[in-house]
Amino acid sequence: MSSSAEPTASADGHDVTYSLVVVSNRLPVEIDVADDGTESWRTSPGGLVTALEPLMRSSDGAWVGWPGVADRTFEPFENDGISIVPVRLSEADLEDYYEGFSNDTIWPLYHDVIAPPSFHREWWDAYVRVNRRFAEAAAAAASTGATVWVHDYQLQLVPRMLREARPDLVIGFFNHIPFPPYGIYAQLPWRKQILDGLLGADLVGFQRLADAGNFSRAVRRLYGYPTRGVAIDVPAPDGQTRRVIAKHFPISIDAASYEELARDPEVQARARQIREDLGNPKTIMLGVDRLDYTKGIAHRIKAFGELLADGSLSVEDVTLVQVASPSRERVGPYIALRDEIELAVGRLNGDFSTISHTAISYHHHGYPREEMVALYLAADVMLVTALRDGMNLVAKEYVAVRFDRDGVLVLSEFAGAADELKQAVLINPHDIDGVKAAILRAIAMPRPERQRRMRALRRKVFDNDVAAWSSSFLRTLTEGAAVRPGIPDALVGALREVSGADKLLVALDFDGTLAPHVDRPEDARAVDGTRGAVQRLLDLDGVRVAFVSGRALVSLRYVSDPQDDVLLTGSHGIEVQLDTADIQLDLVAAELEQLETLNRVLEGISASVEGTWIERKPAGRALHTRLATPQAGQAAQKEARDQLSVLIPGMTVRAGKDVLEFAVRGSTKGDALERLREYTGADRVFYAGDDLTDEDAFAVLHEGDLGLKIGAGPSLAGYRVRGPEEVPRVLGIIADIREAAATAAEARAN
Repeated sequence: MSSSAEPTASADGHDVTYSLVVVSNRLPVEIDVADDGTESWRTSPGGLVTALEPLMRSSDGAWVGWPGVADRTFEPFENDGISIVPVRLSEADLEDYYEGFSNDTIWPLYHDVIAPPSFHREWWDAYVRVNRRFAEAAAAAASTGATVWVHDYQLQLVPRMLREARPDLVIGFFNHIPFPPYGIYAQLPWRKQILDGLLGADLVGFQRLADAGNFSRAVRRLYGYPTRGVAIDVPAPDGQTRRVIAKHFPISIDAASYEELARDPEVQARARQIREDLGNPKTIMLGVDRLDYTKGIAHRIKAFGELLADGSLSVEDVTLVQVASPSRERVGPYIALRDEIELAVGRLNGDFSTISHTAISYHHHGYPREEMVALYLAADVMLVTALRDGMNLVAKEYVAVRFDRDGVLVLSEFAGAADELKQAVLINPHDIDGVKAAILRAIAMPRPERQRRMRALRRKVFDNDVAAWSSSFLRTLTEGAAVRPGIPDALVGALREVSGADKLLVALDFDGTLAPHVDRPEDARAVDGTRGAVQRLLDLDGVRVAFVSGRALVSLRYVSDPQDDVLLTGSHGIEVQLDTADIQLDLVAAELEQLETLNRVLEGISASVEGTWIERKPAGRALHTRLATPQAGQAAQKEARDQLSVLIPGMTVRAGKDVLEFAVRGSTKGDALERLREYTGADRVFYAGDDLTDEDAFAVLHEGDLGLKIGAGPSLAGYRVRGPEEVPRVLGIIADIREAAATAAEARAN
């Protein structure tokens, strides 16, 4: 997509600020130079650009990055509806910051030291200097309270620099490459500085669950910060803690646009022409990679060569097309890699090619998207043999193109795509015999099996496209960070008002309110200071404390370890424990039969969807989807709703955060709160909760009661705080107010 906009801006361009700022090493535009020397900007191809273009236009966004030309300064300008903020880099910057530290230190280190990383202090100094330049440009472009999304390994220090310069910002970071295990990461001389830079963000995103885990473990080892599930508690300068989320968000492609291209008659004709030009072999295998040592190109060539040598394959029947686009051609290991690959290709072709058939059709240049789609259509087998890859979008592109439901994807288990594309033929690329066996299996695979596998792969790619990836990341970022830390003055005033009641009920949700959400429910624990704050309230006259949870009471008692005087309600009020050791619950025979049906249906659904699990409750079951992709989780929840609405009509269904709950006896947290109000005879109620299910409790609050929402999102509650770490402080304020009132009353009485 071209634009006639000149690479300059009006004089007031520097004064404009934006509510969304994306920061990446390269801008989404590059300069076009016409024959007459005229320069204009055109949009660069790429999945990230495709994903964020609509969002940037609709949200008054700006993109900060290097325009691809060294030693030139460009003023901010607009291109195709997106505001562009160029950052100047010199040739020296490119040599030390980009080719040096980014691509000869971080890149090999983060890719499991497949090639040895180089550690040079002058490269590190350049990395710090250039990261600061990007941070300053982003800070200048961001409006008050803006969201800033920083991308990739070249800019890992930017989040902390932004946090220090602009604490008002909501900051996200996404790492497009792997994050290594601690034993590898620890080799980096500047390991703590990099972690500190990333911890400046509110949300740090990774391609794989394992990458997020590696990051959290490195933080624990090097800083000792507490981590629970995806949450990391980072000390803030004011003595408080700041919550950082480290979570995986597997990136994807614009699948629909690839299929649309594949259905173009001209592209299909080109695919047929490619097969003819290659001599119409029975099988065309395809490899498409940047010429990079992480891609395993030599491994696939070796496997193919051995299959030709032992007679398992012949060049008359099988051709390998290898597209190896140029990459980092001034970096030493890449120069050596090109020589190695081209020598291997030449030897293999010299040994096995005939006059009419070439063993390997090798191409050391890139192609436009239309040609790549034609190649995907022409290829019977796609070989992705990466030794280590954050995702590998080529695998997803091949799947998206194959609207004919044909073709076989052979995929390295060390590529992030393997976490999602499990119907591919998965391989360990280091196991050459295993790669050879996979190639033979792919070539011989019967058509029905090919189609079955491709249908499943396409469903996964289309359900999890690049738009879903970007919206999932930004939704997590803004919902998790949009509420400022601390206790607002207005809330303190409201707490003073409600604390004046003769009889006060303090009712608290547990998960997400007293305890951060974690991946495994049994690991949840209240944040530090909660137990002491609750005890202070229990010691006061006229105050009762209750935990109101969707959990089964047995589970709630295990994770919360409540004091004897705390009242408990579980399963959204179906179970209660009120000043006795007994749990009150009784189900009739028909309800028990419904429970069996509910269990059978949900277990069947959960078994087929990775990342989901079933929580058993006395009067129901909960389908958890927190570890599934957003699309897979939504699909599982829809399937559960559809099946159970037929089998058990009238069942109570309740949606929460990444959970769908079914109960054979209807009750809500609102019902639980009403029962607690009646039991305690409370004049006023304070209720705190974070979930959609807590809205039922907020809905039954009376005039003079106080509702506190934990976190962002729409709510009936009148007040909110950012996270569970604020709740003990809120409870402490209530205790302080009532203790002060009691002391004053005692003084007056004397």
